[in-house]
Amino acid sequence: MGEKKKEIVPPEHDVNAKWDTCLDLTTRRFVYSSLGGAFAGLLFFRSPVTRWASIAFGAGIGIGSAYTDCSRAFDAPPAIVAAAKSAETSVPPQAADE
Repeated sequence: MGEKKKEIVPPEHDVNAKWDTCLDLTTRRFVYSSLGGAFAGLLFFRSPVTRWASIAFGAGIGIGSAYTDCSRAFDAPPAIVAAAKSAETSVPPQAADE
């Protein structure tokens, strides 16, 4: 009978897509950094404790970098608003000479 219209959400307001992207990014960076730490631990250290420490250090770097990128994705204003604000706050060349 009645057709339901599916609302299209603009990409900057689609929270589900942002969460999916952040979880994917966090998982990838955690795994790759942990593997890098494991490789470095096998290459440079003999003690199992220092090898585990290098794995934990690599995992921490991966999670930290993913957190930084995800916080930018959630806190960033839309591109049009950011461009308009930067144009308003720029100093005109005449005022800089005085």
